[in-house]
Amino acid sequence: MNIIINNSSMQPIYEQIVAQIKAKIMNGELKEEVMLPSVRALAKELKVSALTVKKAYDALEAEGFVVTVHGKGSFVTLASQALMLEEKKKEVEADMDMAVRKGKSCGMSQEELLELFQIVLEE
Repeated sequence: MNIIINNSSMQPIYEQIVAQIKAKIMNGELKEEVMLPSVRALAKELKVSALTVKKAYDALEAEGFVVTVHGKGSFVTLASQALMLEEKKKEVEADMDMAVRKGKSCGMSQEELLELFQIVLEE
């Protein structure tokens, strides 16, 4: 599995794994019922602790992206469209939050930000 770990990132390694697997599921690269690599295999491939990968898989399962079948492995589950849509909405919200912060940091007023938002919406 093509996952890139950035050891100099402030984001914990397990969160990097979670984010990249979720992205692969959401963009259709990993389809429903596809088996993820075993915890040990992915840990060896990424050169990280098996506990780190286990924590990532547990987080993915808690969020409904994978299901683990004891003795068989972890599989991409049919993440409901609502769940995937909610993830996309969270990304949009984070992007908008960052844009508002940038605008405010350079002195833009709320009215200017709203006007700019309207202009962008019309394009």
